[in-house]
Amino acid sequence: MNIKPLKVSDLNKYIKRLLNTDPILYSIVVEGEVSNFKSHYSGNLYFTLKDEKSKLKCVMFSSEAEMLDITIKDGDNLIVKGNISVYERDGIFQLYVKEVKTKGLGQLHIAFETLKKNLEIEGLFDKETKKEIPFIPNKIGVVTSATGAAVKDIITVIRRRFPKMDILIYPVLVQGKTAHMDICKALKYLDNREDVDVIITGRGGGSIEELWAFNEEETARTIHSLKTPIISAVGHETDFTIADFVSDYRAPTPSAAGEIVVPEYYELNYKLDDIFNTMKYLFEKKLEKNRYEINSLSDKLRLNNPINNINYNKDKIDEYMKRMLVKMKHIQERKLNYLEQEGIRLHSFSPLAVMERGYSIIKNEDGDCVNTISKLGIDDKLSIYMKDGIIEAKVTNMYKE
Repeated sequence: MNIKPLKVSDLNKYIKRLLNTDPILYSIVVEGEVSNFKSHYSGNLYFTLKDEKSKLKCVMFSSEAEMLDITIKDGDNLIVKGNISVYERDGIFQLYVKEVKTKGLGQLHIAFETLKKNLEIEGLFDKETKKEIPFIPNKIGVVTSATGAAVKDIITVIRRRFPKMDILIYPVLVQGKTAHMDICKALKYLDNREDVDVIITGRGGGSIEELWAFNEEETARTIHSLKTPIISAVGHETDFTIADFVSDYRAPTPSAAGEIVVPEYYELNYKLDDIFNTMKYLFEKKLEKNRYEINSLSDKLRLNNPINNINYNKDKIDEYMKRMLVKMKHIQERKLNYLEQEGIRLHSFSPLAVMERGYSIIKNEDGDCVNTISKLGIDDKLSIYMKDGIIEAKVTNMYKE
């Protein structure tokens, strides 16, 4: 092999030269549905055109974008004119758009709007059905991809705001044909746990097809059926999914879901300290007021001293006290005698007394007393309680009288 190798940059330049000199590719018209639309701060527009089989990266520079009389958004069907060339640095070919015409909404957006309208008519978006998010949950369930940025953002924000919060992650697929089934399974699992007080489900941003698992009807109906409050945190602030409308609360981003689901721990402590200090101050003021009133009453008492009347009636009170003590003693003796007699009677009816006479108590495995063979079956285990111990037995045969 004696052919001199090319550098990657040289090869990309060569391919670019070929594409730029092709008469068809130099001025071409392409039709497709917009996805992954991004407007750069420089004024450049970046998006993808797609059909049911393929995708094509597109860029429209600010000089052409300024001339647009339409607003491009994901889901639009566009007819664009431009040239195909190579972006040398990354070695990818893309369509450099010069002109744009709209042709209508794409199929996914039509499906989105249709399902949204139908579910809204059914009442799945009604505010009256929304459940309240707990102020401080015991445990938070999170349904999202284990490897995406969303789960890291959610955990980071929750740990920052409430360091000791318990978080349970259920990793799922968040895009693809079976992703919605994975999400529904996870939601149902967390909903059936008694220790999970609130659920967050979502993912990072993406195109409408990448977010479609959260637009599936099965996902929407599963969310609506949950008894546990749920927060939807799908994509960026501008992204909306069916899950957002049917959930109890919509967070604009996964990070925002972390902000919503827990209060700020240290701020909460500060407020509690402030409330405590306020209560302490009010209590001390009340105590001071009561002390003043007591002192005032004490002064009045000294001016109207009842000691003379007390001394006058002291002998009579002592006599009443002696009579009362004698009477109480008689009553006490009578009651004790009555209790003693009742105790003897009660003991005669006690199961322990019955067992002393040779009888036994039989209980089944559930600890219930058995007094008829109709409640028993062959091989049932029994516990026979006797006055000095317990016998473990098993039913081998039964005879009715």
